[in-house]
Amino acid sequence: MSPKTQPRRRGLRVTVWSLVTVLLLAAGLAGVVLWQNSYDLDEQRVTIRHGSHTLNGVLATPKDLRKPYGLVVYVHGDGPVDATHDDGYKPMWEANAKAGYASLSWDKPGVAGSPGNWLEQSMDDRADEAAAAIAWARARPDIDADRIGLWGASQAGWVLPKIAAKTPVRFVIAVSPAINWLRQGRHHLLAELRADGASAARTKAAIAKSDTTRRLLARHATFEEYVEATRGDTDGMTADRWGFISKNYTADATQDLRALRGIPVLLTLAGHDINVDTADTERVYRKVLDPGGALTVKRYPHGSHSMLKQSVEQSDVRITLTALFSPRSLFVNGFLKDQRQFLKDLGRGGNGS
Repeated sequence: MSPKTQPRRRGLRVTVWSLVTVLLLAAGLAGVVLWQNSYDLDEQRVTIRHGSHTLNGVLATPKDLRKPYGLVVYVHGDGPVDATHDDGYKPMWEANAKAGYASLSWDKPGVAGSPGNWLEQSMDDRADEAAAAIAWARARPDIDADRIGLWGASQAGWVLPKIAAKTPVRFVIAVSPAINWLRQGRHHLLAELRADGASAARTKAAIAKSDTTRRLLARHATFEEYVEATRGDTDGMTADRWGFISKNYTADATQDLRALRGIPVLLTLAGHDINVDTADTERVYRKVLDPGGALTVKRYPHGSHSMLKQSVEQSDVRITLTALFSPRSLFVNGFLKDQRQFLKDLGRGGNGS
């Protein structure tokens, strides 16, 4: 036997065991990811007719609970959002299920193969869409028609009260909603500039550009006129997006909120929200809704606009790893628990103050 044979065999054994160890670790990590991203609920794809349109949705229902269920209807914020919000809704759906509620959500038009284009919608169009989804849900034997309510984030703040004016709802959960489109836009602009440490000159230029955009919107300018006025510096604005803003920039929820009087409303606000002026939102909600005594306000000092932990959201690596290995802990402490408790209290006839 060659004297080199035994060292080679030992080296081969070390390599094999190293490979086995790596594979076991990988399998273990994959198992953790699968376990953490499995939720205690049942999901089914559903199709909802809305006039000549079709909504492609997901109905998530509790496991092993007596039917019929209450229902939380999800109204998305801005952007091309699919029914699960890239699975980001699922921790909330699970919390709803534990409170005895199903959850219903659908792809925005033009997203995930759904027909249409969400950028062609007004806030009234979005409300009509949700009202159609609620009518569909009321006809189902597994849904309690008297316990259907709304969940909506950010831009949905302009949609939620419009829905309530069209069809009865049992409750509303409003997450980081804005009141006035133009005020929200200016708040967001200045907050971003402050976060970036922008100079006075840069801030002045950004405000001037924003003012130009507002003047163009007020005179119903075309996208081509916008491109010309900004000398091609469009910040990613597209013709479709310009059309969407032109339809909706006058949105203001103040008067519409009266449709929520007497309805239990959970208003959730974050301490690190650069998108929405939370003080303005709380002031208007309290002014319009507090006389009815059905408003509950929850504040999360360490949360971002999306109600994620700000410390997690600030790092792409941290948010990716948390989403993989502990998705429920993406959300700021108390957020999921408070929504679950709000739904449970509805069954006991309670609401906050």
